[in-house]
Amino acid sequence: MKQRTLKQPIEVVGVGLHSGQDVTLILEPADINTGIHFLRTDIDNAPLIAADAFLVTDTVMSSNLVVDGVKIGTVEHLLSALAGLGIDNLLVKVSDAEIPIMDGSAANYVELVLQAGIEEQSAPKKFLKILKTVRVEEGDKSAQLEPYAGFCLDFQIEFDHPGIPQDTQHYQFEFSSSNYIENVGNARTFGFMRDIEYLQKNNLALGGSLDNAIVLNDEGIVNKEGLRHKEEFVRHKILDAIGDLYLAKYPLIGKFSAYKSGHDLNNKLVRAVYSDPENFEIVTIYDTIHFVIDYKL
Repeated sequence: MKQRTLKQPIEVVGVGLHSGQDVTLILEPADINTGIHFLRTDIDNAPLIAADAFLVTDTVMSSNLVVDGVKIGTVEHLLSALAGLGIDNLLVKVSDAEIPIMDGSAANYVELVLQAGIEEQSAPKKFLKILKTVRVEEGDKSAQLEPYAGFCLDFQIEFDHPGIPQDTQHYQFEFSSSNYIENVGNARTFGFMRDIEYLQKNNLALGGSLDNAIVLNDEGIVNKEGLRHKEEFVRHKILDAIGDLYLAKYPLIGKFSAYKSGHDLNNKLVRAVYSDPENFEIVTIYDTIHFVIDYKL
């Protein structure tokens, strides 16, 4: 199994969730063992910003990376798509401080990568293999990684709302690229009308709309088209988690379990894994034959 990048550069323009402004995004191929980096094209001599959990300084509503005061925000949906398709090395050029929200899921980014084409590279793909159970908690929220022969995510949310029935608040996902595209990658972000109105009064979520989010009022779902999946809310939380966990800089071999977790706790979990070298090892396909992670499309 080899590392992957894109066959050619590709560009898209979308709306920034918080700014409401058009943002130009360019994905460019990158060399082996370089990983994923972001570059602000609207700032002269801007630093390269690695997709690295230790550069996350703000997790309010999204995962945001900062280097030398230069910020790139809302990275999780794009990173989720890259993890879903097994992209290891990429340069992401962006004309603003946040990645465009697109339709509120990772589906547009999946389409973008597939349109550019996936290039297999000469070096073996590296994985972060979980060796010991690592758990973080805050109040009643929790997130955990444990040894597992593959990559599995088990997520439980808890909302007392008529638009989010109790039997739709749990989902377990066994990772493969095809499973990701079909069952997780197109799950949209969601929010409550009262929260969105408050945010927009404070010049946040200015780009948020029914075109890029599931919106709920007190009675139920506002979007006329309804849901893409019965469990779309918790599936989106898994989409987010896949993106947040990719800030570990490698795809994972392990099982992720979460209860009411979000960007902050997901980030703390990655940092906790790295806090002890005995928690993990970096392996290639040549080091282990006891797992199956399928990137076939």
